[in-house]
Amino acid sequence: MKAGARRLLALALLGLLGHAASAATGVAVLPAPPDTGPVTVFYPTAAAPARFTRGPFSFDLAADAVPLRGNGRLVVMSHGSGGSPWPQADLAITLVDAGFTVAMPEHAGDNYRDMRDVGPATWRHRPREVSQAIDAMAADARFSPLLDFGRVGVYGMSAGGLTALTLAGARWSPALLNTHCQAHLAQDFPACVGLATSLSGGMLDSFRLAASRRVIDWKLGSQNTLESWTDPRIAAAVAAVPMAATIEMNSLAKPRIPLGLVRAGHDEWLAPQWHIDAVRAACGEHCTLIADMPAAGHGSILSPQVPDLPERAARLLNDPPGFDRASLPGVYAAIARFFIQNLAP
Repeated sequence: MKAGARRLLALALLGLLGHAASAATGVAVLPAPPDTGPVTVFYPTAAAPARFTRGPFSFDLAADAVPLRGNGRLVVMSHGSGGSPWPQADLAITLVDAGFTVAMPEHAGDNYRDMRDVGPATWRHRPREVSQAIDAMAADARFSPLLDFGRVGVYGMSAGGLTALTLAGARWSPALLNTHCQAHLAQDFPACVGLATSLSGGMLDSFRLAASRRVIDWKLGSQNTLESWTDPRIAAAVAAVPMAATIEMNSLAKPRIPLGLVRAGHDEWLAPQWHIDAVRAACGEHCTLIADMPAAGHGSILSPQVPDLPERAARLLNDPPGFDRASLPGVYAAIARFFIQNLAP
């Protein structure tokens, strides 16, 4: 399905086709807040869009156009490890079509240009970077008068999902991930090891498992100092395919804000049993399964897809057989509806 058709379908699913079909999405980049990366902003505008290209990604956007108020609400999106704004742009555009302004901070040390600190080191400061992105929007003369910063939404995918869960009240520690990986390494190997190596089913797997356990224990340790972050401006959160084996699940028994979840049934990077399903079991009736995509893989929520991935990353991020990308507008519309319902005045 082409991007224009996907957008029209998402608008129809939101019930906004007559209201927003002629509107455009603007894009601007705010300077980097201290110790982090720039903030990419998607927003409603009356300006005419033009072809906008970043690397292999191309969109119809109005660059640096004058913003409109929309519904006056801000959603901050937290990307996954090694991520950038562009593979989440179709969701951002759907949110803009629903009236939201969307800010995407580039997480320092864990983005497509710089992955030196992937893991707990960046997980600690990601929630602070969400707060800094809100501060940057509030300080910008173009956007500050148009937005109510008392009720902000946050969306995160993968490592960004952990960010969203933390802002919803989750407490986590590297030691909890260490305990999980020592017990379930073979079943959740990519979550514990990343892209450094993979299991092949061959005779060397026992060596890979033993070596990985030693490295994980050295890196993560056993000191169970719980990490947390609260920003009272954040009033609703959505976590898609989140990293969650590092969380003390009791901390999510009753999230501090409305919490929505997006599940991928064929997630091979963050095995559902240990991540999204554990979160659902912890929060029960106090959270909402916004979308369950039984045939989806870890990267299926991303649109547009990331092209030309290395082999290991492609195996974990590309769509598994049987997943239909035509289902994504419905998922994005459900996410937009969740924020409309929970961020309304």
